[in-house]
Amino acid sequence: MDQKKNILITGASGMLGRAFSTALKGLGYTVFNLQRNVREEPFYYLENTGFIFLDPSIPLHAVINLAGKNISEERWSTKTKRLIVDSRVQTTSLVCRALAKLPVPPKILLSASAIGYYGTNEEKTFDESSPAGNDFLSILAQSWESATMPAQEAGIRTTFLRFGLVLSPTGGVLKNLILPFRAATVGVIGSGKQTMSWISLSDAVQIMLALLRENGVSGPINLVSGHIVTNREFAHCLKKSINRLKLPRIPSAIVRLMFGEMADAALLPSSSVSSLRIKELGIELQHPELQNCLTDILKQ
Repeated sequence: MDQKKNILITGASGMLGRAFSTALKGLGYTVFNLQRNVREEPFYYLENTGFIFLDPSIPLHAVINLAGKNISEERWSTKTKRLIVDSRVQTTSLVCRALAKLPVPPKILLSASAIGYYGTNEEKTFDESSPAGNDFLSILAQSWESATMPAQEAGIRTTFLRFGLVLSPTGGVLKNLILPFRAATVGVIGSGKQTMSWISLSDAVQIMLALLRENGVSGPINLVSGHIVTNREFAHCLKKSINRLKLPRIPSAIVRLMFGEMADAALLPSSSVSSLRIKELGIELQHPELQNCLTDILKQ
């Protein structure tokens, strides 16, 4: 069996996992999913016991670790925050320990993280050289990345995929900002001055494919377009892209009432992030500008 063609994906049922799996198969890779609670598959994870089985007879070229509970799925109770953490940190740790024990470990690990690593700041723009923040999402990202240490110690080249907002009409934040049947779009949230760092799903997949091909690329990479916009600008571009009404502004107090702690952690503060590594890799993004991106992907 050709090791260079075997890829294992965790979190394969998510928006990113589905898109990346499709792209890999189109390039001739054999893609395996880490199945949950199904012993019959060659790669599986028994959640109740924390047991992960990786078939040693199938040598892996790379593992793409995208597992993690959606942070915007529901209000953040203590239980929900624990699930958000465990679904990332614990799963990543278990996977990496299992990879380290394989007789032939994979060459590459691409492990999801997020630009929340840097915390929030109204004045600074962060890149891969910037220090970590100290809020909940920052500490989560730091723990998430640290959980890959067993893989790194086993000599597996590890890259941290620090995702910005990934834009796709099929899921993620964009799906939640457009009303059913595209009747209207969500308007400005809070003051509208908070900044947003984003990337199209197709560009995120393109970068991940490049990271499989590039030798020696490890450490963090910010998956963002570089076109940082305010929430007000985002709402305007979204409205223009589908030529529909934009709902009235949602005041910050209402946002906090609706979303609780998540409002001040992820919806109302600024997140200005650029990427030095994308430029170093020489990748030309398909969607470097927001308006063109939204117009293009919402035609689909």
